[in-house]
Amino acid sequence: MLVLGIETSCDETGVALYDTCQGLLGHTLYSQVDMHREYGGVVPELASRDHIRRILPLIRQLFRQSDTSLESVDAIACTQGPGLAGALLTGASFSSALAFARNIPVLNIHHLEGHLLSPLLSDPAPDFPFVALLVSGGHTQLMRVDGIGQYRLLGETVDDAAGEAFDKTAKLLDLDYPGGKLLAELATPGRAGRFKLPRPMLNSNDLNFSFSGLKTAAALLIGKHEMNSQTRADIAFAFEDAVTDVLVKKSVTALNITGLQQLVVAGGVGANSRLRQKLLHHLSGTDITVFFPALEFCTDNGAMIALAGALRLQQLDEHPRAGGSFTVKARWNLEDL
Repeated sequence: MLVLGIETSCDETGVALYDTCQGLLGHTLYSQVDMHREYGGVVPELASRDHIRRILPLIRQLFRQSDTSLESVDAIACTQGPGLAGALLTGASFSSALAFARNIPVLNIHHLEGHLLSPLLSDPAPDFPFVALLVSGGHTQLMRVDGIGQYRLLGETVDDAAGEAFDKTAKLLDLDYPGGKLLAELATPGRAGRFKLPRPMLNSNDLNFSFSGLKTAAALLIGKHEMNSQTRADIAFAFEDAVTDVLVKKSVTALNITGLQQLVVAGGVGANSRLRQKLLHHLSGTDITVFFPALEFCTDNGAMIALAGALRLQQLDEHPRAGGSFTVKARWNLEDL
């Protein structure tokens, strides 16, 4: 069966086609980063309007590139939440109208489920069960995944997400928006050992995270020193080193507690090269395998939503009803699925 995936939860418009027999047929993505950069962050109203402008041209482009047509689509999968309410409504209303016109079903997908399953788009792909580290600008969670829809929260951030801390610290270092990737680039020539930042909750007796205090410590460090290119790089290095140390330690602890031997890393911060290097180094020589999505699937994208929809569709005992009414969930716990 062929599933059209539509992702509009924040500032990327993504569409994709996933076939349950042939796999991913194609995907297209438009990022609004340039538009939001002058405001220093995502403006929800502008994001919604841009999704409206982009979604139909992207779908037409997708059908041309994959040499398919709308008539071949058996179901539509769209992101129902969590995310920006207006942005979500754009994708949900479009999906519902298109499905109603074609008399095909709509599959409502949790945004984080899409990220969590995104490594299944790569080869090799993990098998169930596994531990998943979901780490992005909006979320930092450790989950036990036993199958499609079988998710148990092991730990999460009690304040800022890791990606949010990256972006806010990047702003303190006068980096452009979005700052997380730029901070990682700035950290490359940074010197280890010059500055030492705290590792919040590193030795706590749980799998929760905290990054708000680390961001504050970075702000205090920046305020104490006269900024030049090397000092900025050294502070960026110290910050990235602290965040990745915590993520690695908590992930390894989760693997030890669960006894599982597969770790999936997903979300935007999953593209961070230092995090990837540390995890691979720490787990080398063990029986544990780490799976990362391809870099193009670390950001929000339609491919992960199409995949999640296809997997959900295969699990249903009976064919779902055609699209019609719709709703969105700006806040939505993954465990509530």
